[in-house]
Amino acid sequence: QGDLVESGGGSVEPGGSLKLSCTTREYIFNSCGMGWYRQAPGKERELVSTIKKDGKIVYADSVKGRFTISRDNAKKTLYLQMNSLKTEDTAVYYCAAEVYSMATCARYADGYYPNNWGEGTQVTVSS
Repeated sequence: QGDLVESGGGSVEPGGSLKLSCTTREYIFNSCGMGWYRQAPGKERELVSTIKKDGKIVYADSVKGRFTISRDNAKKTLYLQMNSLKTEDTAVYYCAAEVYSMATCARYADGYYPNNWGEGTQVTVSS
């Protein structure tokens, strides 16, 4: 296993829910930020949601109002609650982290530049 371990993927019908988890080491969890990406078959990897160390959260337009990102500091775990799932949400979901110096974190404050990745967990939404 790597430093970012995802779990919670699976198969669900449209309209259903899943909750993804990503557990990691303390120094990664306390880095600039963490987030979720996804890659559907034949498509490029895309950002789903990120949460910076200062609590700033970003969502892709396609998941706003349906997905919620959160952190459990005690468990060093990142979550992605996915509700009202659609067939187009089918993809491999990756946990990612920005692990940089404080100066680089500040320079990257307005963007998201992960350099640590999990192996991914499959989410399939179909009837």
